[in-house]
Amino acid sequence: MDLRPVGHRPHTGGMSTTILDDLAARGLIRDSTDIDDLRRRMGEGPISLYCGFDPTADSLHIGHLVPLLLLRRFQDAGHRPIALAGGATGMVGDPSGRSAERNLLDGPTLNHNVDAVAVQLRSFLRFEGDLQPGDASALLVDNRDWTEGVGVLEFLRDVGKHVTVGTMLGKESVRARLAGDQGISFTEFSYMILQALDFDHLYKKNECELQIGGSDQWGNITAGIDLIHRRQNRQAYGLTMPLITNSDGTKFGKTEAGAVWLDLARTSIYQFYQYWVRVDDRDVVRYLNFFTFLPRDEIEVLARQHMEEPHARFAHKALA
Repeated sequence: MDLRPVGHRPHTGGMSTTILDDLAARGLIRDSTDIDDLRRRMGEGPISLYCGFDPTADSLHIGHLVPLLLLRRFQDAGHRPIALAGGATGMVGDPSGRSAERNLLDGPTLNHNVDAVAVQLRSFLRFEGDLQPGDASALLVDNRDWTEGVGVLEFLRDVGKHVTVGTMLGKESVRARLAGDQGISFTEFSYMILQALDFDHLYKKNECELQIGGSDQWGNITAGIDLIHRRQNRQAYGLTMPLITNSDGTKFGKTEAGAVWLDLARTSIYQFYQYWVRVDDRDVVRYLNFFTFLPRDEIEVLARQHMEEPHARFAHKALA
């Protein structure tokens, strides 16, 4: 799957900070830690960043496309993306954005899902053997590699002591669950610490200074930044994207047949194309910014064409 736009040249050196301007112009930044300091840091040279994807199914869906493509945008700008397949966090379940407890996956199912998701993650990024001038090779990791051998007492002593219960209770994902009828188990309550440990580990081993994710991940991301500060006394950064919603009130990425998957066995090319070509007129220009690598001036041209001749569906066809 080649996502490179025609005539693509990775940005390097002093141009690297322009990616933040481009993301802001596209509406792809929701929350961030000190954006000016992040801009300063990126002006000094390439940065390593990561995003995690929990293998709750054996395929990612189009809801995962924004962070996936954001990793690619950073790589195109000369930075080093790290894609994390959450074999460990997938065993626990993220309470963010959910009103009820997730069903826990058995070992064989989890292994199958991790392998399948890893293949999809690899198709979006460039690794050794597929690099262009100025590229930093992407990295694919599984957080089971640094968590499975950690004993509970070691985890409580070396990690838990750096995280206060008050801080965890203050996170929106936890507060929302505590206010609901279902409550939250200790298992899902601990998810935030596991994700914080991921960021701490990747910073220590891979100099990963930035974590990205959907806006529902803000609490988990800031927990990792705090853990890095406490354990390593170093500065880390966080950046979130807005969660995608449809203007007509329907759930993004859903059809009558169910979710729109990235696996051909689940969603055919025809079905995939049809989803995008039928999006609401009010959403199409926004989605061109979110889901394509088209330059913004080209998107502006499509937006004008869409306003003048909506029946021609120029913007929809470009998106699809």
